[in-house]
Amino acid sequence: MDRWKGRVALVTGASVGIGAAIAKSLVQHGMKVVGCARNVEQIQKLAAECVNSGFSGTLIPYKCDLSVEDDMLSMFSWIKVQHQGIDVCINNAGLALPEPLLSGKTSGWRTMMDVNVIALSVCGREAFQSMKERKVDDGHIININGMCGHRVLHNADLHFYTATKYAVTALTEGLRQELREAKTHIRVTSISPGLVETELTYRLFSQNPEKAAATYKSIKCLQVADIANAVVYVLSAPPHVQIGDIQMRPVEQLT
Repeated sequence: MDRWKGRVALVTGASVGIGAAIAKSLVQHGMKVVGCARNVEQIQKLAAECVNSGFSGTLIPYKCDLSVEDDMLSMFSWIKVQHQGIDVCINNAGLALPEPLLSGKTSGWRTMMDVNVIALSVCGREAFQSMKERKVDDGHIININGMCGHRVLHNADLHFYTATKYAVTALTEGLRQELREAKTHIRVTSISPGLVETELTYRLFSQNPEKAAATYKSIKCLQVADIANAVVYVLSAPPHVQIGDIQMRPVEQLT
């Protein structure tokens, strides 16, 4: 990770869970990390923790609504002015809403598409343009996907969410191909965790918190640090190595 010291990373959805763990880990490794989310107060607390821990990097909180393109474009413009641009983009933000295909609300489907697919694509595009402008040829875009991007569970509440994650799988490979055609050495990787103990399931089952709690108690889940470690592993790979996708499950997870 030495070559990333002092360089700039963007982590979306950095206020809680996987995003917060990734942001903290990159700061620990000496990077300047712009952590964005709607709840910027949580990132400010995390930034203070990083300072108190004596980490060599810096966490810069930025308030951004990833369902609004103008918010994202303003964020990239601000990063350009304040920090020249970004070298690493971690597309972590995502959400699951219980909206089945036969009875779900269109508004819920749109919200998932806006954050899980459109925001990820906008941030990937703008990250590439930032790298290209500054002739950065060793940058990295990492999409936090999920096992739902590789199989369909027998759970109606997850079917539309699963479609957005299949989109992430396709977008990651499409981006890899376009980067190769552009004759650049910028890399793109998808990380696909199985069941991780985060707030996502509690939000998914907000009307039934007992169901969420039971899900996490059923097996020993992945922890957010496991995904942060996978990000560090990907970034630590030699520049000639393209890691396409990391699929990781709890040992006890069947599907």
